[in-house]
Amino acid sequence: MNEPGQPVRVVYWRSIPIPRRESPWRTHRLNGLLFLLTVASIALVGGLRLVLALVPILMAHEMGHYLACRFYRVQATLPFFIPLPVPELSLVGTAGAFIRIRSPIPHRHALFDIGIAGPLAGFLVCLPVLGLGMMEAQLQPVAEVQGIFLGEPLLFQWATRLVWGEMPPGVALSLGPIGLAAWFGLLVTALNLSPIGQLDGGHISYALLRERAYRISQIGSWVCVLLVYFGPSWLVWALLVRVLGRKHPPTFDDNVPLGRGRVLLGVVALLVFVICFTPNPIVWSWAEFFRAVRG
Repeated sequence: MNEPGQPVRVVYWRSIPIPRRESPWRTHRLNGLLFLLTVASIALVGGLRLVLALVPILMAHEMGHYLACRFYRVQATLPFFIPLPVPELSLVGTAGAFIRIRSPIPHRHALFDIGIAGPLAGFLVCLPVLGLGMMEAQLQPVAEVQGIFLGEPLLFQWATRLVWGEMPPGVALSLGPIGLAAWFGLLVTALNLSPIGQLDGGHISYALLRERAYRISQIGSWVCVLLVYFGPSWLVWALLVRVLGRKHPPTFDDNVPLGRGRVLLGVVALLVFVICFTPNPIVWSWAEFFRAVRG
């Protein structure tokens, strides 16, 4: 109470709402739903063994990115998996997965580590799956093969020779679901390591070379266009890399030196790209494509 003759003091109270914490289900329900749909899609196209072999490869890749983002306090979503239960569009029932980075990258260290963590993690999981896939595969006369022929990256060829020796003429290696998962995992690793735009390889390239990476990205995107010569399987990818763009945005601090260790890891990433890449993933000529279109 105020004393007589003193001015009246009025105190205003303002209630500050306390934000309610979202439950994990409400926050990540789309991620969870897409994951379950992708598992169902893979199972529908290739069966349970394909699910057990492929999902760990894709999950390791995306969680490599996600955990690296968490380490550097970069905001990122959990993985969004892409179901694609149409065998004519996807041999494995999915188009892969991705995460969204929602805040700027602080420096080149973070950019390099976030970019390389995904493909290296997925590649390491791919190796035992490839070994199991080789033991699951069977030799079959080429004339009796039903289905499509897949291009073999170098690592796949080495694994085939290690397990089966030199292939006799007229014989092909028929893959089972586990081998197909390994083949797709190697393909995804190679595509993501392409030094283009904001792909994983583009992150690595920019972290190593900064502004000079733009020239490499330009060349890489045109190489993808030239690969369409081998067959229509590259057409969608060539269009996609053009849409994604070729110039990588800078980090907050591009002047932090990477150090010799990360440069050596960059060389390792390049070698992984080389042994996982195949110029003709699906052996399908343009003549066969146009015959299929004409019906």
